[in-house]
Amino acid sequence: MRVDLFDFDLPDERIALRPADPRDNARLLVVDPNDRANTLSDHLVRDLPSFLRPGDAVVFNDTRVIPAQLEGIRHREGAPGQQVSATLHMRSAPDRWKAFARPGKRIKIGDRIQFGHGETVCSLGTLDATVEDKGEGGEITLRFDLSGPALDEAIATVGHIPLPPYIAAKRAEDERDRADYQTIYAREEGAVAAPTAGLHFTPALFAALDAMGVERHFVTLHVGAGTFLPVKADDTDDHKMHFEIGYVDAGTAVKLNAVKARGGRIICVGTTSLRLIESAADDDGTIQPWQGATGIFITPGYRFKAVDMLMTNFHLPRSTLFMLVSAFAGLDTMRAAYTHAIETGYRFYSYGDGSLLYRKD
Repeated sequence: MRVDLFDFDLPDERIALRPADPRDNARLLVVDPNDRANTLSDHLVRDLPSFLRPGDAVVFNDTRVIPAQLEGIRHREGAPGQQVSATLHMRSAPDRWKAFARPGKRIKIGDRIQFGHGETVCSLGTLDATVEDKGEGGEITLRFDLSGPALDEAIATVGHIPLPPYIAAKRAEDERDRADYQTIYAREEGAVAAPTAGLHFTPALFAALDAMGVERHFVTLHVGAGTFLPVKADDTDDHKMHFEIGYVDAGTAVKLNAVKARGGRIICVGTTSLRLIESAADDDGTIQPWQGATGIFITPGYRFKAVDMLMTNFHLPRSTLFMLVSAFAGLDTMRAAYTHAIETGYRFYSYGDGSLLYRKD
């Protein structure tokens, strides 16, 4: 499909720089493409239980954001030091991370990068790495001098929360972001971007879901920085998705299949949990235990196998995520929904408001 089909104009003032307080006070646009009389309706996130039924199951991504934005100095024999930054996006070994580097053109295989500028993170006083490989679009592979838990601790010390570029361009990361840019149920460390639909949930909202008999289940997909990359191709067939690591354990798969068997619905919180569940599902909708790297690219025409509803934030124009929601609820429906959201003051992107989508029949 042509990528420009997924374009729209977003006024700059619609980009949220802080989350709602309390979190479940964010607005929620309910989109039901199968209800012609009431396709769009305006609510708050705390109203979510009124759209669910006892026996439904809500699926969350419990990945935890790490401070994956690193600043350092590139060293090369015969050349002066060069200020560089690296955003880690996927771990490939205990001592290796794939990262997006800037300025990418000035980095070569074999370069040494010293992160931390003297902060005490190891016996050497810095976190050092060697550029082991270089790909397209500024992607590099870093082999760190530390490994495993020692590397994790060093990254946590010298790293910064990798705020999305549309926020970072307007303000610096601060201490609030360490809490704001993390779901209340985050557990498995490894993401460099938050599963932002989950940022709306509070203990009170969890209690309301529990009280009405809605199940809660957790899967893990470590969101990578590739989620922020624009689609530069003119046709979706020419776009290359970046892979992300995740898993669905056997117990969760059994419980979700039981939900479907008794007529309950699966509601995914965030496109990350949806992509993981769809990666794990057979063609007949049976969810299997699954682990590995998924690069599933969902565009209109995709047949959803397991997910019935999706709660998600408002996404960037010409993005893979806007393509996904258009596949789920219909392109015309989602274009109308985004027009309504812009005109009525919804807040967009990571810290913005949410939407609840029914899958189009």
